[in-house]
Amino acid sequence: MSRNGQSADGAAAIVVRAYSLAPGSYFDTHQHETHQLVWARSGILTVSTENGPTENGPTESGPTGDGEWILPPTRALWIPAGTAHRTATLGSTATAMHSLNVAPGPGLPGWTAPQPVAVGPLVAGLIDHLAQAALDPQRRARAQAVLIDNLDPVTARSIDVPMPVDPRALDVARALIADPADPRTLTQWGRHVGAGARTLARAFAADTGIPFARWRTAVRLRAALGRLARGESVSRVAGQVGYATPSAFVAAFVRETGLTPGSYFRGGSGEG
Repeated sequence: MSRNGQSADGAAAIVVRAYSLAPGSYFDTHQHETHQLVWARSGILTVSTENGPTENGPTESGPTGDGEWILPPTRALWIPAGTAHRTATLGSTATAMHSLNVAPGPGLPGWTAPQPVAVGPLVAGLIDHLAQAALDPQRRARAQAVLIDNLDPVTARSIDVPMPVDPRALDVARALIADPADPRTLTQWGRHVGAGARTLARAFAADTGIPFARWRTAVRLRAALGRLARGESVSRVAGQVGYATPSAFVAAFVRETGLTPGSYFRGGSGEG
């Protein structure tokens, strides 16, 4: 782990910490007085915003939150100071995580909510450069300024999966999270949990704020993100999460995230 970040006048501007995380590790819900930029040099991270106890340090695998960003090496996440969040690894390989704590001050992005940013060779190189403990203070200050100037936002939205409170709807929700490809209708689910289709529909709408069909789409797409981030093909992932054709999957992905799967994982914006 490296800890550094002195500016030319001696004030701590950016502190870089590097972690090698085993599969299934996570940092439980916590917040920082500084802004944070989270990036995986290798492997995949997820960051979720949720409410919970403040704890620090990696532990074993646990549940994810509602608002979730999946971060391959082409993407980092800017987390504003004071934002409660949880960071976890995704997949079966080790993850090299870099955490940059950025002291509030002038010249920083004005983002008030978590913001994904693109990570290309320049940004990745600057993060590695700032991770050097013995870096000259003046060179460090210049590199910090260039890094901040090159934090380009990505327009992708997070995929949120709010959970219902009604116990019968919650049973359905948990079953679909376990198997997003399950094709059962609300009528069929109603027979399984002992409730009418209209009752379940009202419960999902009232408890989650969105209709059941859109909620199930969010579940499927969030499940797909992890598979896509590991390099699986769109056609394979589409079938795994319940879509009859890749084109139907891509259309749903664009509606919910604003990007195609290819653009999402290249760290770019727009169609592609």
